Amino acid sequence: MQSLKELYRIGMGPSSSHTMAPRRAAQRFFEKNPRACSYCVTLYGSLAATGKGHFTDQAILDVLDKDKTQIIWQKDTVLPFHTNAMKFDALDANRHVADSWTVYSVGGGALREENEPPADEVYNYKTFADIVSWAEGQGRPIWTIVFDNEGEEIRRYLCDVWEQMQQSVRNGLEHEDVLPGGLRLARKAYSFYKKASAQRPDLARTGLLSAYSLAVSEENAGHGIIVTAPTCGSCGVVPGVLYYLKHHQNFTDREIINALATAGLVGNIVKQNASISGAEVGCQGEVGVACAMASAATAQLFGGTISQIEYAAEIGLEHFLGLTCDPVLGLVQIPCIERNAIAANRAIAAAEYALYTDGQHRVSFDNVVTAMRKTGHDLPALYKETSAGGLATIVEK
Repeated sequence: MQSLKELYRIGMGPSSSHTMAPRRAAQRFFEKNPRACSYCVTLYGSLAATGKGHFTDQAILDVLDKDKTQIIWQKDTVLPFHTNAMKFDALDANRHVADSWTVYSVGGGALREENEPPADEVYNYKTFADIVSWAEGQGRPIWTIVFDNEGEEIRRYLCDVWEQMQQSVRNGLEHEDVLPGGLRLARKAYSFYKKASAQRPDLARTGLLSAYSLAVSEENAGHGIIVTAPTCGSCGVVPGVLYYLKHHQNFTDREIINALATAGLVGNIVKQNASISGAEVGCQGEVGVACAMASAATAQLFGGTISQIEYAAEIGLEHFLGLTCDPVLGLVQIPCIERNAIAANRAIAAAEYALYTDGQHRVSFDNVVTAMRKTGHDLPALYKETSAGGLATIVEK
């Protein structure tokens, strides 16, 4: 598996695959061709189908001169390697192609060329079973495997990740405006927070968890800075849960960092063996994986055994199997924002359920990852970030 730096990315929303990665691709192409007379960028498949709602064109034009750049939308053309394909052409004065580059946004903000090997692997473990075997054999907590393999540098990076997550919550709670895009959707985070704060502490959890998750998801939809966990579209779940646990259950920052390490392992296992790309497997690969990550982190913080931590992650993902990605107007707003809040509450419930058991369970986390991959493969393209099916075709615009 790759470094957790490849999973937790700090950047601008609203979409890791449709905004963050295209912006990075444009930057790389511009650095190689800064003196081109003009540019032509062709977007294919899901990138073209929902790119306008995800502000893909804006992300590219923020880097390439908008007066010299043409964007072509080819939503009905899907290249074999991945549905999120981009072709950049640098043109000379005669409109001849001087350089061309085809690259794919493969989920979570990552870019990859068709024949390019994956980023260097820093873990020799590919499944949760591998990690459990190591942890039980060593008699050590799961999270220690992260620092053994990536050193103290990854702790510093996770500290930066956690600080940005908290800042995203704070930023989101400060705004009450309308989100950009044709839905004219009003932010709800502050309203939830205000109402929850007036409740008795034993009744406030749902409202506070929702407020913190909504705050981050709304920041993402408003083009704010967030952390992919594992994606922009699911970025509210993990920070929402951990912010609640820090401020209302009194866990320390160091404990939170260790929980982020475990959550990262969970996300990495799915990324390694299935996908975190909504365009490839639907929203089960985004919000479902985020719920599993937050569930495992919560179970660890409350002292769960290795088996209970795995069980929490398994529950968190299993009950999102088959979840479609059908954003209305192609925006990362409906149903995305609300799903983050519901998933945050479900993550706590999944951890609590696992902690009430002895940790024994018939379905392993690795089993659910395999089922998720197969389910995602079987889902029609209508339900994989194309806005061609589901809510996207029914909800009034």
